[in-house]
Amino acid sequence: MLGLFKSKPFHDPQLGELVRSRGLWRCTLELGAGVRAAVPLALAGSRAGPAPQAVSAAKELSTQIASWRGLIEEALFEHYGPYAEEPDAEAHPDREQEVPIISEPSQVWPHVSLEFVSIAAISGALTIELGYTAAWDEEHMLAARFQSGKLIELCGSVLPP
Repeated sequence: MLGLFKSKPFHDPQLGELVRSRGLWRCTLELGAGVRAAVPLALAGSRAGPAPQAVSAAKELSTQIASWRGLIEEALFEHYGPYAEEPDAEAHPDREQEVPIISEPSQVWPHVSLEFVSIAAISGALTIELGYTAAWDEEHMLAARFQSGKLIELCGSVLPP
């Protein structure tokens, strides 16, 4: 009986098969050099299929992410700053690893990992959210949020979609 209400998979020639789960259309996305092999992708949409704007944004993402690299590293480096100023590990025995030493924004990349991409409406606008884990912040997942191609914020505490 539950199968009657389940959405049929959606196939896109570039993105592959997307399956609706927990209100979003999901697949994995290959982003190219500098990003792990494939990241989970979640797209907004209806039961009938993913939103066309979200699909279009996902298809352009590999190009966009390259142009956003400098903005993202600056935001991550700014987030790193207070962690670098904290006392050493002896003062924080619960910390699993020491805070890495990073002296400029371009050095953040070995210490972060892209964990997911979400493309959905936030505050009524289509938003691309790139979710990162960072070695210096074990407690939070960070999200670089873009609207209309502009970085609107680095959110310091998000959950994967």
